[in-house]
Amino acid sequence: QFGPGGGCSAVASLWTEVNRCGQNGDYTRALKALTKILQDNREDVTALHCKIVCLVQNGSFKEALNVMNTHSKVLGSEVVFEKAYCEYRLNRVESSLKTIEGAAEQTDKLKELYGQVLYRLERYDECKSVYTDLIRNSQDEYEEERKTNLGAVVAAMSQWEKDSLGLPESTYELCYNAACSLIGQGQLTEALNKLRQAEELCRVSLAEDSDVTEEDIESELAVIHSQMAYIMQLQGRTDEALQLYNQVIKLKPSDVGLLAVTANNIITINKDQNVFDSKKKVKLTNAEGVEYKLAKKQLQAIDFNKALLAMYTNQAEQCRKLSSSLQSQNPRHPLPVLIQVAQLSREKQHSRAVELLQQFSDQNPDKASGIKLTMAQLYLVQGHVTKACDVLRSIEEFKHKSGMVSALVTMYSHEEDIDSAIDVFKQAIEHYQSEQPGSAAHLALVREAANFKLKYGRKKEAISDLEQLWKQNTNDVHTLAQLISAYSLVDTDKAKALSRHLPSADTMSFNVDVDELENSHGATYVRKKAAKVVGENLPKEQSHGEIKKKRKKKKGKLPKNYDPKAAPDPERWLPMRERSYYRGKKKGKKKEQIGKGTQGATAGATAELDASKTASSPPTSPRPGSAAGSSTAAAGGVVPPRQQKPAASGATRKKAPQKKKKGGKGGW
Repeated sequence: QFGPGGGCSAVASLWTEVNRCGQNGDYTRALKALTKILQDNREDVTALHCKIVCLVQNGSFKEALNVMNTHSKVLGSEVVFEKAYCEYRLNRVESSLKTIEGAAEQTDKLKELYGQVLYRLERYDECKSVYTDLIRNSQDEYEEERKTNLGAVVAAMSQWEKDSLGLPESTYELCYNAACSLIGQGQLTEALNKLRQAEELCRVSLAEDSDVTEEDIESELAVIHSQMAYIMQLQGRTDEALQLYNQVIKLKPSDVGLLAVTANNIITINKDQNVFDSKKKVKLTNAEGVEYKLAKKQLQAIDFNKALLAMYTNQAEQCRKLSSSLQSQNPRHPLPVLIQVAQLSREKQHSRAVELLQQFSDQNPDKASGIKLTMAQLYLVQGHVTKACDVLRSIEEFKHKSGMVSALVTMYSHEEDIDSAIDVFKQAIEHYQSEQPGSAAHLALVREAANFKLKYGRKKEAISDLEQLWKQNTNDVHTLAQLISAYSLVDTDKAKALSRHLPSADTMSFNVDVDELENSHGATYVRKKAAKVVGENLPKEQSHGEIKKKRKKKKGKLPKNYDPKAAPDPERWLPMRERSYYRGKKKGKKKEQIGKGTQGATAGATAELDASKTASSPPTSPRPGSAAGSSTAAAGGVVPPRQQKPAASGATRKKAPQKKKKGGKGGW
């Protein structure tokens, strides 16, 4: 409340103006009146206090803080709350905490602010104690607001520290905070139902106000819908989650923290797909004031996703820059190193990636398990199976797990290193023998070790494992049989002695109806029953003559040129090309075809004109000037061709090779 500071009538009227404006909420006009008052008396504590309150109400926190710092001697401890509040609103949280802790008296309003500061600093245990004390020791109209704040603290603790606290759910804010607590505890279905309840409460609560529009209601519900989408995303219902996230983005809520979280979650759904949409959404995470709205772990997750998005969009330099910055900010966190390794692997720099992993593993041995698994994977990608096995065996946390033993044995078997595989079994069995003797995991490892040794012919080494198994269950006939088989190679007397423990044939036989078994639905072969014959109809014994003759086999067909007197070809079973007398196909002899020779000439006419085929014509000697072997012009005007013409259709013709062109690409 504003009050007069005394003085002349002019000052009194100014104080009246200040009081009236304060009641009406017109703090700008009140500031003008206070400025006139302070012109007469700059050290008026009441006027200064009122001016600070007006500046705070108008959101001028820096100006209000300057007034307090300028007149600190005059004001003293009168404005401790206002100073701490201005520092809090200017995101100077540490300074606000010091101001509150340095106050001479802890009033209720200072405690309220103290709880807000502790929440911003993520000191949830202390914050919870402050709000619990306030709720217990105060009775006013702000009780629900305090419970809402306490619910937010509990929700944050359940998200990061798995804590819970029963609170009423009379308002949609309390119901929303209860849903957040359930999410932190992993109860997703219950949390989703609680959010639907919060949505209904919100609609009912806001519908009572006539000034609230449907857009205002949807804007208020945005945070609830975003949290619903988050639960759906955790449940694997990514399409429904993406639809809800996009609805929230389209509303353009004023809460930059909500927009940043929603955009980040859309990016995580897109992964390496739809990167263009992810690049647009990532801009929402860079809005001003986001760092003051979100918890440190939320901001850290957003920064990690920015680096991964740079990798997926092939921005190698940007990815390296972001991941290096993250590593310097979080030197003990493995994710920045893994992002750098992933980028190096995309660039095929596997050796450099292994060096980074080894360096982080040496510096942070307590966080080396996941790093070494990645290192083993890189070795396998390069084909270094033995090195991968060595890395896996160095992980003490997983060394004797059944999955790790199985992976190591498989890889050693692939490398045909049976001794190392048996050594893996031996170490794992010794571990369980000392930690969990006789447990199901222990006996399963012993059996797998025995089967492995028997598979690779190590029966002598399998004896101790089989004896251990048989002692655990002497009725196990299969294990006893394996043990006898193994002893038969080492100690026959022992094998005979053990064979006495085998059940007799009578005890192993079962009362099985063979006919019923063969006639069952699952039988694959049914033996035909012989027809029953009455005694009078028994057939007489058949004589040798009456025995039905067997059907003779037909003789195979013989080749057309078969000669029974000639010896068969011993190479007749071989293909023709592989026989010793095969000389290949004769080339050059072509059948006479129509269309060859001189155009218009027939085969008969050519033969008649060929003097070499006439028996009566004597050989002629070549004339001077004519080519040797050529014939003279014959009657009828037909002249033998000097150059062969193109063959008629159906005849083949060889193509002459083309000359290589200079400067051409391709050669020919």
